[in-house]
Amino acid sequence: MNKNLAFRIILLVLLIGLCVFLFVHFDLYLFFKDKDRIIKFINTSRYDELAFMAIQIVQVVVAVIPGEISGFIGGYLYGPIRGTIYSTIGLTIGSWLAFILARFFGEPLLEKAVKKEVFEKFDHFMEHKGLLVSFMLFLIPGFPKDYLCYIMGVSRIPTSTFIIISTIGRFFGTMMLSISGNIAREEHYTLLAIVAVASVIVSLLVWRYQDKILAVLKNHKE
Repeated sequence: MNKNLAFRIILLVLLIGLCVFLFVHFDLYLFFKDKDRIIKFINTSRYDELAFMAIQIVQVVVAVIPGEISGFIGGYLYGPIRGTIYSTIGLTIGSWLAFILARFFGEPLLEKAVKKEVFEKFDHFMEHKGLLVSFMLFLIPGFPKDYLCYIMGVSRIPTSTFIIISTIGRFFGTMMLSISGNIAREEHYTLLAIVAVASVIVSLLVWRYQDKILAVLKNHKE
């Protein structure tokens, strides 16, 4: 049997097994929206750091799951430095898995993992000459970075280049979530409120003007 085909089959079996386990034991979407439930799950795990990193991996692979809460929890439980490190490890592995899945299974998987309008919107930036712009998309708060991992998987971008782009591109947002979580743990609620309001404003602005932002980046590329 071809080694690539064998790897695809093993990867698919593992992914299906993980999804079945998670859907049997959790309502994933509600689980990832419940901060207290996530914290309880991590704290009752024998290896809590690994449990937290696994949560970060899953929320990337299952792209529809919001990832802000889990990033916030990293800072809440482990502080700004360890929280950022653990989140980065989990997000990097999750991003790589999403990328590899899309690369091996191609457009049939992409059609199931990514909404058509999202793919059409970002596909323009996934060519080799758009690497810098792709990196900029990872830097912008509010953009669907988990979807981008799948979209970049069907592009010609080398795996090593993708890992560098996604890891560095996610880092600032990951760090800010960890800092916010730590601020909440220290009960500096005024500062937390300022950070939260600023984050909401930035996210709303990006959501409102994302088409214009994409147009500017497209013109910059050309």
